[in-house]
Amino acid sequence: MELVRVKWSEISIHTTNEAVEPISNILHEAGASGVVIEDPFELVKERKDQFGEIYELNPNDFPDEGVIIKAYLPENSFLAETVDEMKESINNLVQYNIDIGKNAVSINEVNEEEWATAWKKYYHPVKISERFTIVPTWEEYTPVSSDELIIELDPGMAFGTGTHPTTVMCIQALERTVQQGDNVVDVGTGSGVLSIAAAMLGAEKVMALDLDEVAVQSAKQNIELNNVNQIVNVSQNNLLDGVETGADIVVANILAEVILRFTDDVASVVKQGGYFIASGIIEPKKEEVKEAIIQAGFEIEEILHMEDWIAIIGKKK
Repeated sequence: MELVRVKWSEISIHTTNEAVEPISNILHEAGASGVVIEDPFELVKERKDQFGEIYELNPNDFPDEGVIIKAYLPENSFLAETVDEMKESINNLVQYNIDIGKNAVSINEVNEEEWATAWKKYYHPVKISERFTIVPTWEEYTPVSSDELIIELDPGMAFGTGTHPTTVMCIQALERTVQQGDNVVDVGTGSGVLSIAAAMLGAEKVMALDLDEVAVQSAKQNIELNNVNQIVNVSQNNLLDGVETGADIVVANILAEVILRFTDDVASVVKQGGYFIASGIIEPKKEEVKEAIIQAGFEIEEILHMEDWIAIIGKKK
């Protein structure tokens, strides 16, 4: 019996750092199970050299300017229609004042073997905070310190690698706020990485929510992989619709435009003295989001900055 080889199309989009998160989300909604982000900043970013990943990077793999996002979709009769819808969704981002840069889209055919390994060269163990290191499932890694917390992720089935600045800042904010026995709600969980981090930091109950069915399945697999499925419950949900239980912390790593729409809902879910961690916010949106969080009844505890992104920690009065 002849083995059928699956053909894949590599969708490549030359855009800006600002547009990485929303375009990645569009690609996932189009059916991509993971994305590769080629950002020239990675070539010069300082890293702790014990991980060795900087020596793995080849400058020829990166654009001279902007960012290239790559995703892989199986070739089928709907591919052309899917790509057209994807292009339209990306073009619509300008309505939200998101700079999409060159917005050059190209499509190349790759075979299954190339696709299965193409993105692995970009992904290595990365220490992202005081305590957390994110490790791909296929890499061997020995903890450097006794209190180091290891999150295993498989980006082949996940929403990114957990090392984007917006995610890193959320995890750093969780380290500052999570107390033993806390009740945490993770809105727009994606890969589930923030829920996993909250559970490892001592949360007793974590509710991981995402509207995307693919994200829900991805999060469930990563949560099981990290043995926190007794703490984290994943479900498909639109933001905080129907969530009434008192939370010690609500964390949301989503677009600023979405955060602006549900700050009042967050305030009704968070207990007195609890926290709202909001990320996915580009610098030009900082004041608008900050003001909305204050108006909803939070005091700004801290604002974290990383590259062109910010995260806000608000405490309920």
